[in-house]
Amino acid sequence: MYAVIATSGRQFRVTKGAVIKVNAVEGNVGDNLSFNNVVAIGDEKSLKASPDELKKASVNGTILEQGRADKIIIFKKKRRKGYQKKQGHRQNITTIRITDISS
Repeated sequence: MYAVIATSGRQFRVTKGAVIKVNAVEGNVGDNLSFNNVVAIGDEKSLKASPDELKKASVNGTILEQGRADKIIIFKKKRRKGYQKKQGHRQNITTIRITDISS
């Protein structure tokens, strides 16, 4: 069984036991989370995507780590003008293990 959840402005296809990295979610390591914004639930034979069927659906997970992603370098340059700008960015991320999918 799998589910598609929406969090942090993105959608993730998850299964039980999967580990995902999402934009920072409040909580400490070991805390339980519940994702109620389920977009779809399915298995090999069927798919439920109707909002009426998904009102009570939820996906539960546990926070494994609060950390930061790899650094991204932003470099801007305008040729022949002497303009160069270099900037770095590291996004805060949360690593989550999916423990249960309930419909």
